[in-house]
Amino acid sequence: MTTLVDRLRNAGCVFAEDEAAVLTSAATGRDHLEQMVLRRVAGEPLEQVVGWADFAGIRVRVDPGVFVPRRRSELLARRAVDLTRPGTVVVDLCCGTGAIGGVICSKVADVTLHASDLDPAAAACAATNLEPHGGIVHQGDLYDALPPTLQGRVDVMVANAPYVPTRDIAFMPAEAREHEPAVALDGGVDGVDLHRRIASGALDWIAPRGHLLIETSDRQEPVTTAILRAAGLTCDTVRDADLDATVVIAQAP
Repeated sequence: MTTLVDRLRNAGCVFAEDEAAVLTSAATGRDHLEQMVLRRVAGEPLEQVVGWADFAGIRVRVDPGVFVPRRRSELLARRAVDLTRPGTVVVDLCCGTGAIGGVICSKVADVTLHASDLDPAAAACAATNLEPHGGIVHQGDLYDALPPTLQGRVDVMVANAPYVPTRDIAFMPAEAREHEPAVALDGGVDGVDLHRRIASGALDWIAPRGHLLIETSDRQEPVTTAILRAAGLTCDTVRDADLDATVVIAQAP
């Protein structure tokens, strides 16, 4: 008899035992479990199947078709928490599910949080995660989505903008290519088009001595850093080898 673990392993799930445990715990009954297994075997991301992801100590709702928060982004969340103080204004650009903003709100009291995403499905999902914490989610393109009253007042801005070069998307796992929006993956020819756009407007929005944190790859970090410095910010880079994560931390003058 084929076990659940065997079915998942045969479908290419590397961590079949762990996934089987997650699916079993999330199921409300045998039929529900079978429905979820069929979706997972067909290639849908586990987090979209069960409807949530554990991220940096919190549980984040993940709707079908929305970008799934990656573990590497926990470095971005941790560093943002380190720089956030009670009562400060935080903006989460390209927020996806709102995972980064959610971690900040769970760790720091009295934060004024605004988040934005171009994808309507992501913005709706983020609202379910952030509104219980008092966060306000805007649907739109980067700064265009934010209220003008925030200009010059943002103490901490985080951006997990897409940074995969267009030509490399074809080599990503099928579950990302087929079940996550292209707008959440495609960073342009060299992968840092969004970093250029974020940098170009950063000083209009960040408060004096405020910070902008951008997730990037180790390979693209020199380009991301150069873009931010050219925009008038000072930069430092942090890495986490265990998470395969790289974050550039920029500061306004």
